Formats: sequence, structure tokens, C-alpha cells
Amino acid sequence: MKFAVLSDIHSNVFALEAVIADAKKHSVDFMVNLGDILYGPIAPRATYDLLMQHEIVTIRGNQDRQIYEADTEEIASNPTMKFIMDDLRGEPIVWMKSLPFDIQLTDDVYLCHGTPNNDLIYLLEDVDLGYPRLRTDNEIIELLNGQKSNLVCCGHTHIPRTVSLTTRQTILNPGSVGLQAYTDDEPVVHSMENFNPLAAYSVVEKTSEGWNIQHIRVPYNVGLAVVECKKRGRMDWAHFLATGRRI
Repeated sequence: MKFAVLSDIHSNVFALEAVIADAKKHSVDFMVNLGDILYGPIAPRATYDLLMQHEIVTIRGNQDRQIYEADTEEIASNPTMKFIMDDLRGEPIVWMKSLPFDIQLTDDVYLCHGTPNNDLIYLLEDVDLGYPRLRTDNEIIELLNGQKSNLVCCGHTHIPRTVSLTTRQTILNPGSVGLQAYTDDEPVVHSMENFNPLAAYSVVEKTSEGWNIQHIRVPYNVGLAVVECKKRGRMDWAHFLATGRRI
């Protein structure tokens, strides 16, 4: 079994095209997508259209929920959300609503966006100091909330990591396909940075010795994504994309 793990595309169709093409070069059997798919000032509808051309096992993320739960007030007060809603035009929103929170892919493999019971909590990182620090073994096990799968794939933080636990479980975060830095104010003000603009994903293969995991970085035409962000007045996203660093 060999598969590609994608997460946090954030409407970046240009990065997604490059990642899908690269995954095919690795002869993967299938691809999985861990959510936060269409939220962003780049190309939500084009991203959806590209995804529909491929069979990809997909779960939802917190910002997928944010789109389909948005009320009139949020849309009116958030220009990026208004752009997303206007660009998607209905059908993709219905699709996002249909996505599961998580998936037990096989007896060995479990997929979630944040943690097994909360898509807003980072499974691997503590950000109380304003930047990501790897949680302790016990903290991660507690957040797994009884999930015993040998391989747990999560997203949400945009930081690629492979972590081995004392439970003999492996936790994989493939990083972000489409956004290599961001700043958020929940649960506290913090920033995530990868310090490069390359698209990120992972290839996983089950072998007799265990999981063979490759964290892969893929170049793409970042300038095209930056132009779309600037059209929507999102200079913060333009900087995140171009540099992989916070402002």
C-alpha cells in the first residue's frame, strides 16, 4: 500500500496541480486529503474543479466548516469569505457539507484534520508561546482520545512532521499543499512558518519493516498564486506564499 497524503490546500490550485503531478510520479495507489480545502483568496472554484477530476479520499477541515456555516453577517464583514462564496456558486458547498469529519481508512490508518474529536486543536504542536513547540508524548496520546491506529494522519498546523510515540504509533502531518505560513489569534496569537514557499505533501508506503514516509517539497509557480491574493487585497497571504514566513 502506497499513498499520498495532502492537507491544507487553501484554494491554491497552482500548488495542487504540482503536487498531484508529483504524486503520480511516485506511482501512489491513491491519495488522501485531510481538509481545509477551498478557504483562501486564490482560486476556490478552480481548486474544486481540479479535485473533482481525481478520486481522492477526502475529509473536511475547520475552514471547510467555516465556509458552509458562514452566515450573512460573516460574509458581509469578511471580503475573503464573500469572494469564496461568489466563486464557489453552490455545488462545492454542498460537497463540503457531505465530507466526513474523519475516516478510519484501514485497520492501521486513521485520518483526521486536527485531533480525533476536534478540528480546531493542533494534535502535535503547542502554540502557547506564539510559535509551535512539539507536544510531549503523553500530551499527544491524551489528545488521541483512545485512537489506537498504527498510523494517524493529521493536518491543520501546516508544519510537516513525523512523530513516533511510546505506544508504537506514528503520527504524520504532511504539512500544507497551499500555504506555507500564517498567523492566527486562536487559541492565542501565534504564527506558523515553513521558511520556504514550496508546496508540501507526503508519500507513505507500508513495508514489512514499518511505514516508509517521505516528506516531499514541490516547486510551483508561486507568482500566480501571489497575483490572485493581491487582486483580493490580501497582502498578508501574498507574503506568506512568497516567503513561507510571517509578516
